[in-house]
Amino acid sequence: MKFKKSILFVLYTIVIGAITGLLIWAFLWLMNMGINLLWHVLPEKLSIPFYTIIVCTIGGFLIGLFKKKFGDYPEELSEVMGQVKKTGRYSYKDIFPMLGCALFPLVLGASVGPEAGLTGVIAGLCTWVGDKLKGLFKDMKELTDIGVSATLGTIFRSPMFGFVEPIEEDKETVLPRSSKIVLYFTAILSSFGIFILMNKLTGSGGGMESFEAASVKLHEWLYAIPLSLAGILGGYLYFIFAKLTKIAVKPLEKAMIIKCTLGGLLLGISGFLLPLTMFSGEHQMSEVTATGAAIGAVMLIVIGIVKLLITNICIESGLKGGHFFPLIFSGICIGFAASLITGLDSVFCMSVVTTAVVGHTMKKPLATVLLLMIVFPPQLIPVMLASAVLACFIKTPACFMPDSK
Repeated sequence: MKFKKSILFVLYTIVIGAITGLLIWAFLWLMNMGINLLWHVLPEKLSIPFYTIIVCTIGGFLIGLFKKKFGDYPEELSEVMGQVKKTGRYSYKDIFPMLGCALFPLVLGASVGPEAGLTGVIAGLCTWVGDKLKGLFKDMKELTDIGVSATLGTIFRSPMFGFVEPIEEDKETVLPRSSKIVLYFTAILSSFGIFILMNKLTGSGGGMESFEAASVKLHEWLYAIPLSLAGILGGYLYFIFAKLTKIAVKPLEKAMIIKCTLGGLLLGISGFLLPLTMFSGEHQMSEVTATGAAIGAVMLIVIGIVKLLITNICIESGLKGGHFFPLIFSGICIGFAASLITGLDSVFCMSVVTTAVVGHTMKKPLATVLLLMIVFPPQLIPVMLASAVLACFIKTPACFMPDSK
């Protein structure tokens, strides 16, 4: 009987993984359709001056109306994972409004990623399934943990990242028991497989840019230290901007419509002046590498810094989402600028700077490298790991942290 229940639980895990992959694919498909309509089809048919500013402001206003009625979703990824880790569940009562709140800012061009909203939705879905099946199995809260891992592994196209990120701590990593590891990878691979299959069947593309092998001479590896410090400085700026935007937005905490409208206006101004600062950055990486030399080192650094700022403005003003993709894009911009200044290989510079930016904000070196190894070539993994460890070792000053007084 116990063996049959174990087999049945594995089958449920496979189904949950498949549904997760299908849901992520459908969400991203809708997002890309909306972006194409709003930012490609309509501008070609309508000749409206200051289109970006007008659309973002109106969009922010509409998102504010939606959130005022249904709630301020999605929660940040750290909050979702914190609830799942603490209670083994996540609320599913507002799962459909949660989907809308996650989708609309992405279509509008907010500088956020889809991971926060999708993780919350799928964690809620897994909790709902667990509640329905709790009479059949003793401990269904594991299903929510597994669903979160499957979501992260699929969104970032990195199954190992999906496994490691939820369990890696600042000082130590606690591995689940072997039977649970099997369930983790069963769900992650099921989700990732369905996602890839749907992309193949529909001809959908996307995903982060994948860079070819770098050409680095022996003495040039020493530049990894200053490049890492540049990335850590980017992490400092991210936290500083997070604290400043929290302070600035606090008076509007209960004025959801005004807050979202203001966020849309600032996003529109940023996008009008610096178009590359809009959207998550996932699809803009190739544009940076293709035109970075023409853009110039100074402007690339400006774009990277503004990206860190506008990401925090979007999150704090109500145009919420994840911050991983924008951080990666910011690191790509600053890293490419560093290659123009130093004459070093661009892939090498981008890998080190990006790893340091993401590593310093995540505080999880292994998860950072697993996330970025799908972007940068395997030969750079040792230097990326060293950069991630250094970025985590150098602590963020307490005064920079958003929660400090």
